[in-house]
Amino acid sequence: MNASKLIVAAAAMSMSAVTLAAGAHGGGHGASSGEPGKASEASRTITVEMYDNYYEPEEINVEPGETVRFVVKNEGSLVHEFNIGTPSMHEGHQKEMMMMVEHGVIQGGKLNQHMMNMDMGNGHSMKHDDPNSVLLEPGKSKEVVWKFTEKGDIEFACNVPGHYQAGMYGDVNFE
Repeated sequence: MNASKLIVAAAAMSMSAVTLAAGAHGGGHGASSGEPGKASEASRTITVEMYDNYYEPEEINVEPGETVRFVVKNEGSLVHEFNIGTPSMHEGHQKEMMMMVEHGVIQGGKLNQHMMNMDMGNGHSMKHDDPNSVLLEPGKSKEVVWKFTEKGDIEFACNVPGHYQAGMYGDVNFE
């Protein structure tokens, strides 16, 4: 194999790995961290407040098989995300969130709803409608109902560019 074919093959393999790590945006990032829960089966409600680059609480305790209703409130001045998943899932999702900034969907403290609904090709959009995640403008709140099916390396995080790196993530501890 000559050098140019080797470079093309390596690039294709790395892009495939990124695509696999990121998952399909509509398919639900975080599938390995559990599954969407039913509100009627939630054992409790946890309020999570998002501030500029930290959460209150900073960690949560759950039992394997437990369904939790999260009431997520953005108390900061920037757009923030609450996303339940594994560290590798968050790493892949951060690339998609960077695209949302580059395309003008996330604009500091505002979301461009029109851009979120635009067709980005191949049936993809910038919608942020996964069951394990909410993306909120300042002052907004939404709910996430999630069933933690089994123990694992799971955290909740904000994948808006730079926020995770600034420490905006928390641990999910299994009892």
